[in-house]
Amino acid sequence: MAGWIMPHLDLVPKQEISSFRKLAIGSWRTAYDPSVYGTLTLRMDRALDYIQAFRRSTGRRLTVTHLIAKACAEALRRCPDANAILRWNKIYLRRGVTVSVLVVQAAGGDGEADLTVTTIERAHEKSLVQIVDELDRTIERARRRRDRAVEGTKRATRHIPFLFMNASLRLLSFMMYTLNLDLSKLGLPRDPFGALTVTNVGSLGLENAYVPLVPYTRTPVLVVPGVVRDEPVVEDGKVVPGKVMRVSATFDHRFIDGFHASVLARTVREMLEDPFRCFDRLDADVPTPR
Repeated sequence: MAGWIMPHLDLVPKQEISSFRKLAIGSWRTAYDPSVYGTLTLRMDRALDYIQAFRRSTGRRLTVTHLIAKACAEALRRCPDANAILRWNKIYLRRGVTVSVLVVQAAGGDGEADLTVTTIERAHEKSLVQIVDELDRTIERARRRRDRAVEGTKRATRHIPFLFMNASLRLLSFMMYTLNLDLSKLGLPRDPFGALTVTNVGSLGLENAYVPLVPYTRTPVLVVPGVVRDEPVVEDGKVVPGKVMRVSATFDHRFIDGFHASVLARTVREMLEDPFRCFDRLDADVPTPR
């Protein structure tokens, strides 16, 4: 029995808690109500140049989603207090940076599209090439219905009556995160959502969206890049055309506040607006930065 009971996440309790943080934790019982929203507007001209140069150099299909996921992982590395989870009303810091990406699966026979979540463990240590390859493999398995953990979870969900769905999700969340039990032997994936989730509504043609926290996932940060658009921007006092993207985010304000959000925003802006310096070095000739 002792060998079966394994920890789900590798956590360490946060030792120093400010009085404000205690008040924030005590003010909201769950992640249903402490949502804080924000939007960041990014210049994407150089990021688009980098994507094209990366594709030529590596032969891999890099996208904005990959850039955002890597930048967010770096932000969590720089701000470890945001790389955390709340259990027993206490903050626990994660030892590694795991981010997840929500991917839309094509409609099946019922005509209804589905969402699949893919995770990148230790994303802060991985190159863009590794992240692209890992996500491609995982997404391909999911689209072919060959990911056993994902398919097992979906099959189990189909057999739960709607009346008991809410209670079932709360029970699973309690076991996996509050009790920190590893349920992988029951067919459930380990840490399926990570400390931060990226969902790209730009792939759906949307400019902007504010998404709600999903309480049972215990993920305190959701990052939502929108579509890249041509918009007038100001350079050297002159209005010129530019490529612009808005990135929205939702935070669990019980332990994520403006300081943590500012680190995330600065890191994402730095890396997306100066990608040739911040991401993987490329062998192919690259265009002159704009």
